[in-house]
Amino acid sequence: MARRPLQNPRQVASPAEQYATADWPRDRGPPLPRPHPREPAAELGVSLLQEHVMRPLRYSINVTLDGCCDHRAGSTDEELHRYWAENLAEADALLFGRVTYEMMEAAWRPPATGVKPDWMADWMEPFARTIDAAKKYVVSSTLDQVDWNAELVRGDLGQAVQQLKRESGKGLFVGGVKLPLALAELGLIDEYEFVVHPRLAGHGPTLFAGLSKRIDLKLVSRLEFGSGAVAMRYEPRR
Repeated sequence: MARRPLQNPRQVASPAEQYATADWPRDRGPPLPRPHPREPAAELGVSLLQEHVMRPLRYSINVTLDGCCDHRAGSTDEELHRYWAENLAEADALLFGRVTYEMMEAAWRPPATGVKPDWMADWMEPFARTIDAAKKYVVSSTLDQVDWNAELVRGDLGQAVQQLKRESGKGLFVGGVKLPLALAELGLIDEYEFVVHPRLAGHGPTLFAGLSKRIDLKLVSRLEFGSGAVAMRYEPRR
């Protein structure tokens, strides 16, 4: 369907620009060898290679078969919890917006009493330990501080995330809904993973609402769970 042109595009901020300037509502291997000092060409090659190798940014989320991404709409079990714990453990750090960070902190940060909540089954504890220990970056312009092994990210969103990607490591994990939309607009997501649950929610919200342009993806892996949920990983077609 053709998109109606904006009446005054200069006054309309992109999702990335909006995210960089304001919070969203609360209601919702091995090292490279050292070159020999008499081999400047080799040294230059290593320098250029290091400059261009960036750790990937991976986006993963649960979604129902009819596209609802509300975290309350899906289902969970021990197998899926184990999968998500392994997913988080593969990342050097987690990247959240304020809403997702506060939701995760409320659910998974260990209580000061040291007693786990009544709703937390034993098989949920590995995930809880993994996300509690993970390094976290929080994109927010309203939070004054974060202290759950976390660090605030402010200023230009694109530049800040590019800088995080330039640091050495295995990769970064981003979760949520609106922050990934802004990152997708900037072309900064290297892998998309959708864990599709065999359930019809009959309502939204849906992913990437308001995306300004199509992003074509190629399927790189598929994993089916006992519940019937399917994890599908995609990479952008460059």
